[in-house]
Amino acid sequence: MTMGTNNKNNLRSIREEMLLSKSELARKAGVSPLTIDRVEKGFTCRLDTKRKIIEALGLKLSEKEKVFY
Repeated sequence: MTMGTNNKNNLRSIREEMLLSKSELARKAGVSPLTIDRVEKGFTCRLDTKRKIIEALGLKLSEKEKVFY
C-alpha cells in the first residue's frame, strides 16, 4: 500500500448505506478490515484492491466513479 492521503472516495457512505460493517465488507472483498479503514481515510491502495472493493459492493467496474473519484 502506497502512503498518501489525497485519494477521495465515497466508500464509507456507500458501505453505511448498505448497512455493512468494515469487517463484513473486508470479508466480502478478501482484504483486511485495516485496509478498508485506510481506504476510507483516503490512503492510496492498489488497483486490485479497488477492484475487489467495487465488486464486493455489488457494483460493476464501470461504476467505479461512484466509489473512487
